[in-house]
Amino acid sequence: MPRIEIAPSVLPADFSRLGEEVAALQAAGVDRIQWDVMDGQFVPNLTFGPDVIASARPHATVPFEAHLMVLTPDQMAAEYVQAGCQRLIVHAEACTHLHRTLANIASLGATAGVALNPATPASAVAHVLDLVDLVLVMTVNPGFGGQKYIATMEAKITEVRAMLDAAGRTDVDVEVDGGIGPDTIAGAVKAGANVLVAGSALYREKKGLAHAVADLRARAEAH
Repeated sequence: MPRIEIAPSVLPADFSRLGEEVAALQAAGVDRIQWDVMDGQFVPNLTFGPDVIASARPHATVPFEAHLMVLTPDQMAAEYVQAGCQRLIVHAEACTHLHRTLANIASLGATAGVALNPATPASAVAHVLDLVDLVLVMTVNPGFGGQKYIATMEAKITEVRAMLDAAGRTDVDVEVDGGIGPDTIAGAVKAGANVLVAGSALYREKKGLAHAVADLRARAEAH
């Protein structure tokens, strides 16, 4: 299995000082930073346009990934790559022609990931595993931060990891996003996840971001 990585969501950050926030996350020892891009249609919220991400890009050197919770990823992909996102994650549910969308991302010079909402079966991505370097299993319904972890998604995480192993894609990351914190990270890792997206749990840690990141990493690597 690929190595454990901590990928914070900037959704709970102070939007008025995002440059400082991404610099602080990098200083805290994170592996990558995830931008939750929401369009108000696929999910009931609006967040980061490409210009906002581009303005934060000079403040950190860790990789940026855009989680495109949007209905029109093909029309938006190029702008997010130009903004400095090395990986774009699209939702299987939003893509009429998923192969085409993933190939388009690769043609832009980025790596592609595919995400699954809680009600979407793992089989929805069975035939695109050769086109991605990451599969994201949502452990909440996307659209808002601070939601409760859906533990029943651990069976899907295990199924995705088994599919990747069977396809010879042991190098592909399995990411989880939603409700990840000290009490839930072990279950996700035991199920087969190696990239953990955490938002609220990092920002509410009274001992600070560095302690929160180190604690989550230690709990993940213990399994």
